[in-house]
Parts: sequence; C-alpha cells; structure tokens
Amino acid sequence: MAFLMLLRRMDRDDLTAHGFRSTFSTWAAECTNFPREVVEAALAHVVGDATEQAYQRGDVFEKRRKLMVAWATYCAKSPQSGSVIDLKAKVSA
Repeated sequence: MAFLMLLRRMDRDDLTAHGFRSTFSTWAAECTNFPREVVEAALAHVVGDATEQAYQRGDVFEKRRKLMVAWATYCAKSPQSGSVIDLKAKVSA
C-alpha cells in the first residue's frame, strides 16, 4: 500500500505497484538462488497450506534482508547493454 500511495503522490497513473512486484519476483526467480519461500515472504504472500503455515512461524527476516540488499544492488546498476526507449514519445502512424 505504501508503494501505491507513493505512485499516487508522484501522479503516476501509468504505473502500478503490481508491475514492480512482478519485476522483483521475476528477477528473484531468474537471477538469484534465494528460496521461493523467502521471495514470497518478501512480497507478503502466504506460502503453503494450512498445515505448513501452522509449523512455519518464523519471518525469515535476515534472509529477506539479504534478498533486499541484492535487489537494491541490482537496481542501482547501470544497464549492461541496449537502450531505453520511451514508448509514449514515439507513436507510429
């Protein structure tokens, strides 16, 4: 909700919090070795059935912290190649 409110304050109706969450999830799955459970916990998703949830009471906080440090490092990197094209600026007629 905090991210959604940030986007609203920035007047960015063209962006969604879901898009950022999806990007994070894809990056974590394809570019890291963090367990799925840690990624899902970072996204505040419930993992497993009721029995598994009853036995898993930890918050994997330290593992989530390491995941978020890796994400911050990834986001701070300059692109390796290619270019960014503003799709709104160029509309083919």
